[in-house]
Amino acid sequence: MLYGSMKHDFTGRKRKSSKAKGPVLKKYTPPPSARNRVTPNFRRDADVHYASADSDGINTAMPEKKEYTGTLVKGIATMHKSNLVPIIDQEQATDIANMRRG
Repeated sequence: MLYGSMKHDFTGRKRKSSKAKGPVLKKYTPPPSARNRVTPNFRRDADVHYASADSDGINTAMPEKKEYTGTLVKGIATMHKSNLVPIIDQEQATDIANMRRG
């Protein structure tokens, strides 16, 4: 039974530490391999050519904002809490309104 501490018994006396029986093994360290070695020179000596760098800033313009310009969606309704649903016709709007009100 444990009484708060593994090093002391329930009367407060310190217990003797138990020693390991048999041989004690050291922590395993794997042998060094080619994958584990760190190369001292991590930079490339040759110049690397990137095709995207040749554009001279042509592709850096801000893209056009996407905006709905069609007539299919009539509006947006809230079905439950913050669940927004697109409304396509009057029948769908009535159905969602009835769902919310019961």
